Amino acid sequence: MIIIGILGFGIMIGAIAEFITSGGISKDWGRTLVFGLGGSLVGGLVVSLLSGDGFALRPSGVIGSIVGAILLILGDRMVNRAE
Repeated sequence: MIIIGILGFGIMIGAIAEFITSGGISKDWGRTLVFGLGGSLVGGLVVSLLSGDGFALRPSGVIGSIVGAILLILGDRMVNRAE
């Protein structure tokens, strides 16, 4: 059950980040999941630990997850544009 929750959270974070960066949500749910999970791992973990929240689900971790996913999306766009 925890895996389903993690996947759902990753898709939600990825969708929010895509909506912020492009004004819409991509049809490619795989990329959305990857960006959401990657952003959660990088941004959410770093912000949660720096704010002293630990591994608990807090607003600081959610905001950090969204910011991390946004950075991953923007980085992906920069790399794909350079090709």
